[in-house]
Amino acid sequence: MTEVERVLREFGERVNKKARANLKSEGKDASGALSKSLVLDVKQHPNSITMSMLSEDYLKFVDKGVKGVGGTKKDGTKWNQKRVTNNLYKYRKLKPPKDAFNGWTIRRGIAPRDKKGKFMKRNSLLYAIANSVYHTGIETTNFFTTPFEEEYPSLPDDIVEAYGLDIEETLKFILK
Repeated sequence: MTEVERVLREFGERVNKKARANLKSEGKDASGALSKSLVLDVKQHPNSITMSMLSEDYLKFVDKGVKGVGGTKKDGTKWNQKRVTNNLYKYRKLKPPKDAFNGWTIRRGIAPRDKKGKFMKRNSLLYAIANSVYHTGIETTNFFTTPFEEEYPSLPDDIVEAYGLDIEETLKFILK
């Protein structure tokens, strides 16, 4: 492994460690799947090195947030939209699929009951949650963006230093 690879791996590990801590502290990773999916991939090519941060597809929605459509409830009150600090993602016509919330409700111990205390069908609960998310949105967390922005400023200097060490090792090998 070259010094540049080592520096890139350490950078990715620091970002992922902070991102996982943020997810945990904000209670945004009920199943742990998002935390576990944060993987760094560094590959050495003949003339370059690539680094990819891999994760579940929905990382961007949890990180950046999704603006809800707002509107008025049946009782005449307005939906309270969540804080979203960008205009990248927003619900328009399609609601999130209700089945996306099934595992989440089970892990959170949410069991729907009617006014008499009887258990309701899970489908009704899932529809209600999907409808609420559609109207209120998903709050911006920046759980990944913040650690990346904190760690990134030192990366260019670290890479230059590591590259210098790699060249030094190459020269020692050639001059032997």
